[in-house]
Amino acid sequence: MLGDFRSLRPRHRSSQAETLEWLANAHARAEKLQATREGREVDEVAFRESMRRRLARFGCGDDKIASRGHELDDCSHQRWGEMEVYRLEEGPSGEGMRVRTRAFGVIAQRALTQLFVEVETAPQHLLHVTCTGYEAPSAAQLLVASKQWGRLTNVTHAYHMGCYAALPALRIAAGFRSQARASAHIAGGQPRVDVVHTEICSLHLNPLRHDPEQLVIQSLFADGCIAYSLFEEEAPRRGPALALLGQDEWIVPDSAASMAWFCSDFGMEMTLARDVPQKIAESLHPFVETLLTRAGVSPSSASSALFAIHPGGPKIVDQVGAALGLEEPQIEHSRRVLKERGNMSSATLPHVWKSIAESSQVPEGQLVVSLAFGPGLTLSGAVLRKVAVPAC
Repeated sequence: MLGDFRSLRPRHRSSQAETLEWLANAHARAEKLQATREGREVDEVAFRESMRRRLARFGCGDDKIASRGHELDDCSHQRWGEMEVYRLEEGPSGEGMRVRTRAFGVIAQRALTQLFVEVETAPQHLLHVTCTGYEAPSAAQLLVASKQWGRLTNVTHAYHMGCYAALPALRIAAGFRSQARASAHIAGGQPRVDVVHTEICSLHLNPLRHDPEQLVIQSLFADGCIAYSLFEEEAPRRGPALALLGQDEWIVPDSAASMAWFCSDFGMEMTLARDVPQKIAESLHPFVETLLTRAGVSPSSASSALFAIHPGGPKIVDQVGAALGLEEPQIEHSRRVLKERGNMSSATLPHVWKSIAESSQVPEGQLVVSLAFGPGLTLSGAVLRKVAVPAC
């Protein structure tokens, strides 16, 4: 069982139009400063206007993403000299990985404290998922220490898988739950696995990268933090849940170069080929049929299922829907999360699950097929079924 979803609203929330304007200004300022260093002349006003046009052409517009959230204060103003990471006057690419990593640690620790402030019983396992920053001890370890759960909770880290990581996290957590069931006694903590995602994508921007690929990426990603639990069906819970019926994962042949996420000098850097939606779509039919069969569900059930798709971007949702012949109501939760929050990397899919679980319009027993995609290219999926609120 998957439930007890707890999500944070990032400290700063901007409309997509405001965020794109911030990006245009950041790119123009960075280019002007770099040109000065190199002895070149750049008209900052003209360059800003060109960046507005390029972002309008290549970026994701506000008809697809209405707003995005950011934990980093920098993204809420344009006083470059007062920035923590994007101190462009000192370096047009912003600060290096040391500063960005330290900022991640502070934000992640604050997020875990807030997400677990009302959690009084220790889980047997705590799984921390992220691809946007790493420190040791991690925010998860610091939380366990502060809660005095050190003898009760095992901490595991699932790092750097990218946008699809929520599904491998489910697989790991389900394995922990199976191990607990097979044991005659629980060594410590509650027989529950908690999963927490801290994705701070706002840390990973290089305003000197003006190429279309980077403008697409910069117009999509946002910050997101969410926690949830895996537990037995009879365990107490605070609301509706999703039963996990089965999972599968494939790596698409001849696609390793299509998507990458790696550490650069100035933040994490992503590469994204234009043919990613097409490559995913070409493998979807056999993947979904196999996924449903492994979960003990007839492939024909897909026609009435809801689809919790990781909305990597509007084209991903469009092409998955078209490839599988889905109606708009079957994918509306994915579209809604993308529009309201942007792409929060691995934290996005749990927000879609939360939306489905908590929706009064989704009935008990509703089948849910969840799909996500990441470097590899990796296709990952799970089959879920909505379970009603338990009787008091």
